[in-house]
Amino acid sequence: MAVIVGLLVNPIAGMGGRVGLKGTDGVYEEALRRGAVPVASGRAREFLEALAETYSTLGRPTPLIMTCPGQMGAESLEASGLEHRVIKVRTRATTSSSDTVRCVKGLYDNGVRLLVFVGGDGTARDIYDSITRHGLQDLLVLGVPSGVKMYSGIFVVNPRDAAEVIRLVDEGTATPAEFEVMDADEEAFRQDRFIIRLYGYLNGPSVPARFQGAKQASPETTNEREAQEAIARYLKDRMIADGTYILGPGTTMKAFADLLDIKKTVLGVDLYRAGEIHNDLSESQLLELIKDYSKTWIIVSPIGHQGLLFGRGNQQISPVVIARVGRDRIWIVCTPAKLGGIEGGTLKVDTGDERIDKMLRGYIRVVTDYAEIRLVKVE
Repeated sequence: MAVIVGLLVNPIAGMGGRVGLKGTDGVYEEALRRGAVPVASGRAREFLEALAETYSTLGRPTPLIMTCPGQMGAESLEASGLEHRVIKVRTRATTSSSDTVRCVKGLYDNGVRLLVFVGGDGTARDIYDSITRHGLQDLLVLGVPSGVKMYSGIFVVNPRDAAEVIRLVDEGTATPAEFEVMDADEEAFRQDRFIIRLYGYLNGPSVPARFQGAKQASPETTNEREAQEAIARYLKDRMIADGTYILGPGTTMKAFADLLDIKKTVLGVDLYRAGEIHNDLSESQLLELIKDYSKTWIIVSPIGHQGLLFGRGNQQISPVVIARVGRDRIWIVCTPAKLGGIEGGTLKVDTGDERIDKMLRGYIRVVTDYAEIRLVKVE
């Protein structure tokens, strides 16, 4: 029997990323005030385009897609031209978690047993709530990343991966597995405090190469701290007096800032130039502050276990910023222990711009200790 795919889009997911809000939960109006624009519909279109290409290559029609009204799925599918049906379910103009809960139940009642959602960790939690509340445990779920942080393991790396997962499910070669759903306290994040817990598990198709895995915290050991400090000394020795440095989130970057005797927002993106630090910046603030891109560097550390460099929690370092700085002035830093714990041993990017993703792929230099460089593949 042909698979029926459900599509659910959280239209506000990810809007807080580029404007520096570290999420959108509870701050939607503030995101709009800062100039945030929707991103989920674009991510949905990427997925649908990849799905159409995948099945066209196979010479087969795409699966029937069931979706939710308006901006929660129907608008994206109407633009794609793919065969679909819109279920009858009540949704509001400004959507909330209750809309997601109702949509999951409605899709299930209409025969959906494979649900693709476009959103972030908050959307994954809402789907988990709907499944547990209504007893929908045989529903398989996979997430197309469109949030800000996305620490849960239920997400594929990028929208195109979701199309390949659906093909494998359709062919009967992807078996179910449990994936972590993580609950991050966004209000604590905005206060630069990292509070995250395991919320539950969702069943999804087991295609390990396509899923990002759940974030794991860096080990708090003496060796880890010493490696971070050695990396920091190496970076400091390579700096130039009139250089501009964009500093991504993370404890390794915090060790670098401590060596420079400057304040670092551990969970934000900062800019350092000529002894002055600008904290917790948005994309527009970065673009306003940077005057000479030929003397600007981006310094980032991958997310633990996931290995993602861009597209998770640092969307302020946008495709526009990356393109202007250039690949040669991106410094990747990662301690040996953290690098050894990354899924598959490869780094990943998901900037939301396929041209920039392609530019970043291939082997890249990673600083792992003082003057110790490893070549690591970016997929």
